[in-house]
Amino acid sequence: MTPKAPKPTAGGRPDPLGFLADEIEELKRQNLYRPMRVLSSPQAAEVVVDGKKLISLSSNNYLGLATHPKLKEAALAATREFGVGSGAVRTIAGDMTIHEQLETELAAFKHTEAVLTFQSGFAANTGVIPVVAGENDLIVSDALNHASIIDGMRMSKAPRVVFPHKDTTVLRELLAEARANGRVDAGGQPYRLILVVTDGVFSMDGDIAPLPEIVAAAEEYGAAVMVDDAHASGVLGKNGRGTVDHFGLHGRVDIQVGTLSKALGVLGGYVAGSRALRDMLIQRARPFLFSTSHPPAVAASCLAAVHVLLEEPELIDRLWANTIYFKGKLRDLGFDTGASETPITPVMMGDSATAVRFSRRLFEEGVFAQAVVYPTVALDRARIRTIVTAEHSKEQLDRCLAAFGKVGRELGLISG
Repeated sequence: MTPKAPKPTAGGRPDPLGFLADEIEELKRQNLYRPMRVLSSPQAAEVVVDGKKLISLSSNNYLGLATHPKLKEAALAATREFGVGSGAVRTIAGDMTIHEQLETELAAFKHTEAVLTFQSGFAANTGVIPVVAGENDLIVSDALNHASIIDGMRMSKAPRVVFPHKDTTVLRELLAEARANGRVDAGGQPYRLILVVTDGVFSMDGDIAPLPEIVAAAEEYGAAVMVDDAHASGVLGKNGRGTVDHFGLHGRVDIQVGTLSKALGVLGGYVAGSRALRDMLIQRARPFLFSTSHPPAVAASCLAAVHVLLEEPELIDRLWANTIYFKGKLRDLGFDTGASETPITPVMMGDSATAVRFSRRLFEEGVFAQAVVYPTVALDRARIRTIVTAEHSKEQLDRCLAAFGKVGRELGLISG
């Protein structure tokens, strides 16, 4: 088949990227195109989106720390003292005392030897996996792990196998086979490392990994465990320490990835583990080596967020009270909330067209709740993903529930 000639640009020359416009039109036709919504207000329970005031159910700002006075003051103070930028990568001239202090206190918070921060949770996953897992190793991954884990595995030279979501029976079978048979490409020589990787809380369904069973299986077969706790940081465990603390598994999970961008309200990610792990990441993790370090204001406000988690545990209590109330009322209305066990509560729609239409109608009713469609989820698993926060009042949640009920009946998803 002869390739089509590039479409001409407005100036008349062939446009080699002209196919992108066609692909965008196809995405729109399939209800898979997602326009950007623009906020003109602080990230809070009520926001102004595209000029309209709405109750937000779309933010990862679980505890309201994005606008917490202590974090704002910490950012201002750090800017006055250190300026607005760090000026370099950390291995050259961008490592400031505030970065080191943040990592020291995060390590103490997580009960690990050391922590290294990255520019995002995505960068943390794509940084750590290729460093620890190479061609002599094997990665065993949950089928619904986050895209950043998948990309980190792709960047690694290690082969990988996938077990069905949360299926620890199959996980054990894969680990037993790997230990018994060794490396296919090296005549059965044993793997240097088998790394089991899982999300702690799965970001689209809101369910929690069966971490005790995963850890037990890994220990039985001499594997290491890595947990991405992006949506558990600040949400699960004492003072929001995450799934390892939630299940009482300190010292038994080798690598913990966390985020500073969600419940902690700021920006960044981190890897918590041994001192040797931190030292090797400094030497080899490409996102760390080739990215300018966080501005002083970001590091200082992240540090303030850790202090708030320790000093104001009532924020997490309020988050969970709102979660239990909202999730229960959605189910009472007749909505399918899937397997959610956390503040992430999907309202299952099935097809993308329904999810997009539902989200638009919620917007008209004063609720900001985004549709999640393929490729973020499977084609037949489109949903409205809701997240309540500690900042929501009962009255705000009731207004959201009324809107869900109205739109759900209009679209025939619920009765009554």
